[in-house]
Amino acid sequence: MRRVKWLPFLSTVLLLLAGCSSKPTAIVTVFEGARLIPGDGSAPIENSTFVVENNQFIQVGRQGSLQIPSGAARVDLTGKTVMPAIIDLHGHIGYQNIPEGTMSKETYTRDNLIDHLERLAYNGVGTVVSIADLVDRSDLHGGRTHWGDVPLRVRDEIVPGAAIFKTAGPGMAWPGAGPQGHPSRSDVPYFVSTPEEARAAVDDYVKMKPEFIKIWVDDRGGTKPKLTPPVYRAIIDEAHKNNVPVAAHNVWLSDAKELMRAGVEGWLHVPVRGGDEVDDELLAIVKERIAKNDRPKIWMTPAFAEPWMSTHGGQHPAWLDDPLLRANYSPQQIDQYWGDPLKKMKPADIERARRTFDLLSRNAMKLRAAGVRVVTGTDTGQTRFFVGYSSHMDLEGLVAMGLTPAEAILAATRDAADIAKVNAGLVAPGKTADFIVLDANPLDSISNTRRISKVYLRGQEVPREALKAKWQAQFRTAQSPTSSR
Repeated sequence: MRRVKWLPFLSTVLLLLAGCSSKPTAIVTVFEGARLIPGDGSAPIENSTFVVENNQFIQVGRQGSLQIPSGAARVDLTGKTVMPAIIDLHGHIGYQNIPEGTMSKETYTRDNLIDHLERLAYNGVGTVVSIADLVDRSDLHGGRTHWGDVPLRVRDEIVPGAAIFKTAGPGMAWPGAGPQGHPSRSDVPYFVSTPEEARAAVDDYVKMKPEFIKIWVDDRGGTKPKLTPPVYRAIIDEAHKNNVPVAAHNVWLSDAKELMRAGVEGWLHVPVRGGDEVDDELLAIVKERIAKNDRPKIWMTPAFAEPWMSTHGGQHPAWLDDPLLRANYSPQQIDQYWGDPLKKMKPADIERARRTFDLLSRNAMKLRAAGVRVVTGTDTGQTRFFVGYSSHMDLEGLVAMGLTPAEAILAATRDAADIAKVNAGLVAPGKTADFIVLDANPLDSISNTRRISKVYLRGQEVPREALKAKWQAQFRTAQSPTSSR
């Protein structure tokens, strides 16, 4: 009798079986019963049903109107409201050690950056575009800064339970006139003072494939030199040759006009600040660019979290006690960054903050009426700019500015996704399944975006309770008398 060599035979069978089952099984989940805000400006869908397969929405409609795949898991969201996850186009994350309340270049690690992305996710932010990131660049003197490539590596990762990270690179400024605040960020941008340096810097910058190039054109109240028109025109011209947009941080009306004429696409903050007021000439420049189809997608992140919060001086606003905020930050930090400063504001300070916010609002609304898109961006990551929570304060600021809650949500979802170039921002077939489950309707009050029940990113629920427990343990350790700082 012929003997069969069983081991090779079984190995072959197992390999064939493995090949037959190599295609991953689709994970299909049906979410039913929620009021659904799609994010496209249309009316909410009451008693909705939407189907998620793997990481995308595949069907969206009213309950009972869809053909549900057999074997799909079901999630009952009756009584809840669903909206797309928020997108923040103006972050400065990675430098801050949140439990310790410190900032440094040494803190800019993959682990710390992911910690910030988890905090964003906890708060319902699905994507962030960060700016002034610590990344190796040319020093324009034949050398390199040797700061590593952490943001470029994290940009290419999909981290479960964390927001998607996109980078606008280090930015560009006149020497010493870039990011202020903490010194860990002050030398990060390319420093340029001639058109030749500007073009060389852009040629190095674009190799990072940034979302856009940020430029600072700000004299910091007359205390710093700022980029001159010949230098920033060279930046803009070279960037556009490489099909990279430019976004500006500026203050004065005169600069806004020149930057608008030069073809800047984006503004981080309202383009006219510092007491200046938007005039008819600037509005005409905006309208002419749009009419001529000359880079007509013009946008701004008003960054209204901080100015809106500052109008609450002389009181203890309810958001200081918000459980959502206190999950991410210790009571001591909340008091240090906002509670105590608000309490100490004198009547003149409060009135000044309110006048500032009112003028910023008028300027932003005039530009919006002329065709400049309003999208969300918070400056988050700096010490007083709570990571994640600032997005909700920004939404409240946009409504105080004059937008309806529906318009503010549109700015934070569909329109921000368009600028960030991400397949999110809508609850619609084919879009990435990033969404927030809320306990109350934000169309009734925009503050209800803070009443988060669950967050789903890429179709998977964010483990919010586990994240909260981790952060609370970190705060206890940081505050322990035996901890080393």
